[in-house]
Amino acid sequence: MSVLTKNAILERIKKKEIRISPFSEACVGPASYDLHLGNIFRVFKKIKAILRVADHNDLDAISELITVDNNFLLMPGETVHGITQEHIFLSSDVCGWLEGRSSLGRLGLGVHITAGFNHPGMDSKEVLEITNLGPIALELTPGLKICQMVFEECVGNAHYNGRFIHQETP
Repeated sequence: MSVLTKNAILERIKKKEIRISPFSEACVGPASYDLHLGNIFRVFKKIKAILRVADHNDLDAISELITVDNNFLLMPGETVHGITQEHIFLSSDVCGWLEGRSSLGRLGLGVHITAGFNHPGMDSKEVLEITNLGPIALELTPGLKICQMVFEECVGNAHYNGRFIHQETP
């Protein structure tokens, strides 16, 4: 497998093997594409009980969706789910890796805990597992360049058909 560089990303976009909406050529870096924070967040409720971890926990029972107009305050040690503004489609021979941005990581801001891999055939917005690992409250603004997607060419073809294939909310 090989990481796609800027010219290869642009060629795959031209062939519609990678589709990004909205798309801006200015967001294509040397070997990645910058993604922007949306305005919908899944916030965990403050529950004083034990949650037994299972394969399919009911997120609606322990969290709520909120939409913000201007900003979202992420407190130290807090984790929320966010979503990108961009909707991404990957063909059957392209996978993607969601990565943070070093400038935000230096503030203690992480964008994924375990969900960094995007299977071939993925067709959704990117859900972010946003965590403030630093000691200072962080104000997040919709439209912020929050992460990047690194694209990789697969050996062979595959297609993801799991439960997260068409996500539009975190």
